[in-house]
Amino acid sequence: MHPYTPYCGSFSYRGRYTYLLTWVTHERASHFVDAAVVQLALDNILRAAREKQFELMVHMFMPDHLHLIAAGLSDDAELKPFVKLAKQYSGYYYAQAGHRSKLWQHGGNDHIIRDDVDLMDRMRYVVNNPVVAGLVEKPEDYPFLGSQRWSVEELVGRISGLKAGAT
Repeated sequence: MHPYTPYCGSFSYRGRYTYLLTWVTHERASHFVDAAVVQLALDNILRAAREKQFELMVHMFMPDHLHLIAAGLSDDAELKPFVKLAKQYSGYYYAQAGHRSKLWQHGGNDHIIRDDVDLMDRMRYVVNNPVVAGLVEKPEDYPFLGSQRWSVEELVGRISGLKAGAT
């Protein structure tokens, strides 16, 4: 079995690139309805991001999956080791917290973000995910949306073409 989900063979996944990542919970269980579980997973994904030189531009924990927009912060940032470590840390500490099921399904989906237009499209998709799913009326009402770069208000303003605080 391949140690990672098959990636684009012609791309190195190393450097200052940005990616949309989607990881599904094991057997699509709704693990991310509990704020403590979300925080545990987020803390460990952020730990891996620090260690592997990534920034979480956007994170959205849906009940049974996670969307991340992750940006490499250096020429040495490698996506594959970041993904592996993030899932290992979060899965391990999820089990240590007494949960009997696995946290993550094997594999995941990645999209290499090509330019600023693609980035805005992907950000809109991620931020609006709970609205489209009927969980909230406005993205800012969803409790498991965040970013290392922006406040939720700034993030929502960015995707709607407004600056934070604009009326």
